[in-house]
Amino acid sequence: MRSLERIDQWPAPHAAAAVVRADGTVAGSHGDTARTFRLASVTKLLTAYAALIAVEEGVVELDTPAGPEGATIRHLLAHTAGLGFDSDRVMAPPGTRRMYSNAGFQVLGDALAEHSGIPFAEYLSEAVLAPLGMTSTRLAGSPGAGGVSSVDDLVRFAAELQAPKLLDPATLRAATTVAFPGLSGVLPGLGHQKPNDWGLGFEIRDSKSPHWTGAGSSPRTFGHFGQSGTFLWVDPDAAAACVVLTDLDFGPWAIEAWPPFTDAVLAELRAG
Repeated sequence: MRSLERIDQWPAPHAAAAVVRADGTVAGSHGDTARTFRLASVTKLLTAYAALIAVEEGVVELDTPAGPEGATIRHLLAHTAGLGFDSDRVMAPPGTRRMYSNAGFQVLGDALAEHSGIPFAEYLSEAVLAPLGMTSTRLAGSPGAGGVSSVDDLVRFAAELQAPKLLDPATLRAATTVAFPGLSGVLPGLGHQKPNDWGLGFEIRDSKSPHWTGAGSSPRTFGHFGQSGTFLWVDPDAAAACVVLTDLDFGPWAIEAWPPFTDAVLAELRAG
């Protein structure tokens, strides 16, 4: 796909990208797709998937208490537990505000470890990484931002997100539907959004503006971006997903480069 060549013009020292169709085939790739990169908050997609598997396995329920008083696994996944961005300070009652929280995902990982009886990194590996053959992916830090992976591995995960085999498709559909609708909040790096729609670990595009995906991205698009200059989106209407990993931290360059990149990818997909 010629649209992927745009990453060569970005200021990142290294960048790699791939587009994955809904049937799991790779429509195109560019760059060193075997190179490992820090995922930053794209890690949250892997953690959320492990949490959903834990729910299906009966390790926890979405309404299992976790975190601040009155909060649950569901609240932590949807960034509505009321915890601060990077602290355990309770900023709001659960379910009342969308407060993006790395701390909340640390609490989530701790809760899953407690209920499963094994360290979260091990649970993630056994539940998600090993079954998908993601051999270059590991959790090297927090469940919210400590992942390391390659485009090749995330291609496998992007295929899973479009045709789940580890989860009941109905579970994934529910997780990529807005949880606690109508809540406003700050989308990191892009400002206040009203509403700031989120699923269970998955950010949902809806009508957000500005946004890190494209103007042509469907409202049903879901995924995540990371502070390390990474993103993964799935656009069900386009029947495709896109993975981009770089080693240049998110900033104005990304706000300028990512949306037209996504629009170019979508246009090329439509053109066949």
